[in-house]
Order: sequence, then C-alpha cells, then structure tokens
Amino acid sequence: MKKVLLLFTIFLGSIAISNAQIVTTPQTSANVGASPMQKGSWLTGAGITNLGYDFENKGFSFNLTPRVGYFLSHGIAVGATIDFGAVFQDDVKPIWNYGIMPFVRYYLPEGARDTGRFFAEGDIGFKGAAVDGSSDSGFAFGVNVGYAHFITHSVALEGTIGYNYAAAIQNINNGNKQSGLGFGLGFQIYIPQSK
Repeated sequence: MKKVLLLFTIFLGSIAISNAQIVTTPQTSANVGASPMQKGSWLTGAGITNLGYDFENKGFSFNLTPRVGYFLSHGIAVGATIDFGAVFQDDVKPIWNYGIMPFVRYYLPEGARDTGRFFAEGDIGFKGAAVDGSSDSGFAFGVNVGYAHFITHSVALEGTIGYNYAAAIQNINNGNKQSGLGFGLGFQIYIPQSK
C-alpha cells in the first residue's frame, strides 16, 4: 500500500510540475493584413511621446496629440489632430503650444507585413503659442513617416519621424516661425466599418 501511495504522490507531483512549466506570454503582434485599413473604418488614438527640436528657438519640445480619422478608401484616412505641448529652452519660461491640424494618411503597400504597415502623413492647419500672458497663432504644416505595428487586430503601436513648421508666431519667439524635426511614439485604435 505504501508503494501505491508513493507512486500516486509522484504521479500527482509530476502533473503539478508539468503544469507549472506552462508559461503564457503577452501578445506582442497580430496578423491582421490590411483588414483594419478598409474603407469605412475609423481610427482614433494619440501620440503620447512626441519629442522634437525647434530650430529657431533652439529648444526641445514635448507634445500630446490625440487624433481621430476616417478611411475614405482602402489605406487612405483623413481626420484631425489636436496638439497640446511645450517648448523648453535654457533660462526661458516654457512656450506652451496648441493647435488643430487636419491630416491625410496613406498606408504604403510596399513593405507591408501581416503585423504592420509603413505610412506617410501630411497635416496642415493652425497652431498657436503662449508664454507669460502673451500669445500668437498662425499657419502650420507637417510631413511625417511612420510604422504601425499591430499588437491586436484593432490596436497598433506607432513610431513617427518628420518635419513640422509654424509661421507667424512672432510675439512669442522673437522671430517669425517655428520649425523642427520630431519623433513620436503613440497608439491607434482601428474601429472596423459597421455592416
């Protein structure tokens, strides 16, 4: 009886040990193809770490950019981005930025993978800046390229790099423009078309 009990205990112990060896890892990619970028679908999300260098003010900027867009056709989305941020310079108070920028985004078929897509984006609109009770606003545009990596069927992490320009912000930066290179990280949620 002792031998049967010992064998049964060893059997149960080996089952417990084998189950303890099963390791689940978080999902890091999803094979979605082009399905999230179909005509009639929506995208919404934000750039949550947009860092850049302003050539005129010689300062670094940080922006938060929520956005919403609609796919007019396969791979082409239009929408708008709201921009909030600041430019930080040595020995100067931060310049607070704001704006609204309509955009067009094109997902490139070249280099496409089942888990991600390269895209190009252009935006044009209005930006303003404020510091020490003084504010000004003017025309702005930007050109960016990026990559969307899908971690689920409807959520993608994005990285972008590009050039941004804002004219006629004279009262703020002792010049007549702001321009610079930027790098951003963010996420987008793709909402499929309703059927």
